[in-house]
Amino acid sequence: MITPNFDKCGGLVPAIIQDADTRQVLMLGYMNPEAYDKTIAEGRVTFYSRTRQCLWTKGETSGHFLNVVSIKLDCDQDTLLIRVHPTGPVCHTGTDTCWGEENSDNPLLFLSALQDFIEQRHREMPEGSYTTSLFRDGLNRMAQKVGEEALELVIEACNGTDERMIYEGSDMLYHLLVLLTSKGLRIEQMAKELQERHQPGWKKH
Repeated sequence: MITPNFDKCGGLVPAIIQDADTRQVLMLGYMNPEAYDKTIAEGRVTFYSRTRQCLWTKGETSGHFLNVVSIKLDCDQDTLLIRVHPTGPVCHTGTDTCWGEENSDNPLLFLSALQDFIEQRHREMPEGSYTTSLFRDGLNRMAQKVGEEALELVIEACNGTDERMIYEGSDMLYHLLVLLTSKGLRIEQMAKELQERHQPGWKKH
């Protein structure tokens, strides 16, 4: 891991804290070399308090620790982006973030995480996994499953309940992710396609 340039900013570098799952920015703190080293060693975010002029591990009083998932350094090597799993509210006022925002999970982000998991299944092909069995059955079977689940979705939309429609639609999305993975494609590519279609002047090709 590249060491931040602490000399550039008088011995401290800003550390942006972001929830690893929701991507919500939680707070901003500062680190000196000792705080940085302790954060890496313990896997919990430690800052340097400019007010008290000492190290402080976030959560040491409240129990609301920031468990490190990843640490990235910016292009100028003087700002850190630390993705974490918080164990409670981050702000001392009791709010989820230091800007008073709610740090709620965005279920849409789970689609990317789910495909990451499916890709892992594709690499490892563990025995007893339904996803593994789909990959072993081959492309035609995977495509057929998407069609079958789409038909069940249509049936529920026309003659079923909202709950069953959501259920069957989820089945269809899962099998679509498997099919995309088998083709080396990602759900984000579909999202980008829809984004482009939303632009003024887009024409069907």
